[in-house]
Amino acid sequence: MAVKHLVLVQFKADTSAEVVKETSSRFLGLKDGCIHPTSQKQYIKSITGGKDNSNEGAQQGFTHAFVLEFESLEDRDYYVDTDPIHQEFKAFVGPFIEKIIVVDYSEGEF
Repeated sequence: MAVKHLVLVQFKADTSAEVVKETSSRFLGLKDGCIHPTSQKQYIKSITGGKDNSNEGAQQGFTHAFVLEFESLEDRDYYVDTDPIHQEFKAFVGPFIEKIIVVDYSEGEF
């Protein structure tokens, strides 16, 4: 069962545009950098992301969104809890984040 991992980000007000761009680039690069310890292969099926462009006014300060897809809950759990590349990324981005929301779901499961 595939799992979608939605990440909404609000950067701190004093975060420069260069840092936002670097952070976004590093986030998208996790697809290539995260290797599963058992298979020794990339295990993130896809990552997309971008800057908010909604005109609804319901963003509540969130400016960027990223969607990752994993083949299984186990792969998602490894990514969230253990993957050293992801842990390193979280340590890098942490000082620049004001707020973050993460929601995971499997399509069609309600």
